[in-house]
Amino acid sequence: MNLLTAIAVFILILGVIEAVYLAFRTTRNPEKKEVKRRLSALSFRSYENEEIDIVRKRLLSEVPWLNRMLLSFRWTNRMYLLLEQAGIQRPLGFFILVSILLVVGTFLIGSWITPHYIIIIPVAVFLGSLPFLYIYSKKNRRMKKFENQLPDAMDLIARSLKAGQAFSSGLKMVGDEFGDPVGTEFDKTVNEINLGGGVIEALKNLLNRVDCPDLNFFVISVVIQKETGGNLAEILENISRLIRERFKLHGRIRVLSAEGKLSAIILTVLPFFIAAVLAFINPGYITTLITDPIGNIMIGLALLLIIMGYFTMRRMIKIEV
Repeated sequence: MNLLTAIAVFILILGVIEAVYLAFRTTRNPEKKEVKRRLSALSFRSYENEEIDIVRKRLLSEVPWLNRMLLSFRWTNRMYLLLEQAGIQRPLGFFILVSILLVVGTFLIGSWITPHYIIIIPVAVFLGSLPFLYIYSKKNRRMKKFENQLPDAMDLIARSLKAGQAFSSGLKMVGDEFGDPVGTEFDKTVNEINLGGGVIEALKNLLNRVDCPDLNFFVISVVIQKETGGNLAEILENISRLIRERFKLHGRIRVLSAEGKLSAIILTVLPFFIAAVLAFINPGYITTLITDPIGNIMIGLALLLIIMGYFTMRRMIKIEV
């Protein structure tokens, strides 16, 4: 117990030091220093002594040693893409440090409140996963918004093609007229084309960067039209109409499955509500369940069954179209 407490205190102090360091760097405004450094690099003397690297670097943390460590892992590429899809500007290392602080802080506070790790560990894991649940939730909302904006963007490109403009000009109009996320992502695609990348390659990068199944229709239709020819404006209008019909069908499915979703939520929350009511009415009844070893096993099995039942009900009411 003392060893675990000492380790937890050490990790908590280390996390606080890193947080203070990040706050200090933020207050010192490192962006201004970076601008000055780049301006000074434009002088002829800078080119003689400094090797210029034009390859884009991925910044996973503002802490140098943590950034190097994260770059050595393969799963960080997936997390970096997830941050881009969520539109979050903070680096991955920030969320990892916050998660570690939440886990360590929960262990410290929990060890002072109760000695039963069967309660502390699930709470610590849940709180430690909150930063990543936030990233995933924001990513889903942003991709949902992208999906809703995509038909209008395709209609705008189709109208620009009918007006005699080039396909890249239609992409530029989408980037200028639409807000985030469609405008932002299409603007990145236009920048890739302007920097010398091919249209097909830039669209494939857009497809890899955005998690939207409907975007596949758009990219595949453009690729086929570039290879075989055809009326791209008419194709885009048809795909836009098809996507809108899918939206209507999804709306009907959500209405029909609303009862199942509500039942899943009620059945998941009901055991915790009953436990809270019993703890208020008869605290000794719940205390025995927590202090007894058999009761701890029963709590663990109950939590496992609740989680399994929740995901089973979600799969039953989830209908993919």
